[in-house]
Amino acid sequence: MDRREWISGVTGLAMASLATTAQAQHEGHQHHAVPPGRKAVIEAAGACVARGEECLAHCLVLLSTGDKTLAACAQSVSETVAGCGALQKLAAQDSTFGKRMAGLVREMCKACEDECRKHEDKHAECKACAEACVDCARACEAYAA
Repeated sequence: MDRREWISGVTGLAMASLATTAQAQHEGHQHHAVPPGRKAVIEAAGACVARGEECLAHCLVLLSTGDKTLAACAQSVSETVAGCGALQKLAAQDSTFGKRMAGLVREMCKACEDECRKHEDKHAECKACAEACVDCARACEAYAA
């Protein structure tokens, strides 16, 4: 056996050993499913962030043209997006603060929904945001209970 064959053989054995070790470690690792209530609040908060960002962008465009009718909506949506983003992270990490944050976000979503409902007839973004807030508030209530 020459040197190349020996190195090739040793390299092959080492790679096979690493693959076997990695597979054994992966099989020993337990995967835990996210409970349905926590998963629901994570998803609802994410949807609320997405719809809120769309609504906020729409409000900012109108504000930039001098239309101040959506100023309160923009403020409410901005706060709600921040709260929902924080809740999404806390719930995903199963933080001990998640349920308390869900209670606060529920209030934020209700206030945001009220503000967005004032504009839903004229602005589809406000309507979509209000609906996402309703869904998120429900998920928050169930999760915080």
